[in-house]
Amino acid sequence: MPNRGDRGGSKTRARIADVASELFLERGFDDVTIAEVAAAAGVSKVTVFSHFERKEDLLLDRLPDVVDIVHTAIRERADDISAVESLRQAALALAEKRHALSGLGGDLEPIMRTITASPALIARLRAFGYEIEMGLAAELDADAGFDGDSTLAAALLVAAYRTVAVETVRRRLAGDGLDDLAVSHRQRLNQAFDAIRLATG
Repeated sequence: MPNRGDRGGSKTRARIADVASELFLERGFDDVTIAEVAAAAGVSKVTVFSHFERKEDLLLDRLPDVVDIVHTAIRERADDISAVESLRQAALALAEKRHALSGLGGDLEPIMRTITASPALIARLRAFGYEIEMGLAAELDADAGFDGDSTLAAALLVAAYRTVAVETVRRRLAGDGLDDLAVSHRQRLNQAFDAIRLATG
């Protein structure tokens, strides 16, 4: 994996992801090969796999951002802010920015159509949900300021965020107005985090 500080490497990774996404959305994920992505991006297959561990990550390239967001929220929070509260603030910040990970940003219909048509992509999303849950539990377990049940808290946090984001995506695809939906999204996030705070102490 290239160093994140490598601007040239980052540009190459972004170009490969953009080219791959365009091909996947046009033809379907399962009908596009890595060789075709490499050729269209003007790189070798080796270069593709030096930036992406698996084919699914070419389309779901925003998923690693979740890990960085979680790590930053827990490790770099102020001393007077709990881990759960810091994660709430991070989630609300994504909504405020209308980040793609919130479900409030991006062109959702083509990518959702592509994902739902591919068992491999669906499986990768499920696997990532488990990975982020285990990673979050480990972060909480290692955090001196968190004295609750880290496994339970991680499971509740991941499930709550997924539920809110999925509902936001569903309503966007159904045609709900984005401004009203953003308000509802924030309200549901706060309700979820309030419940988690009570459940985990």
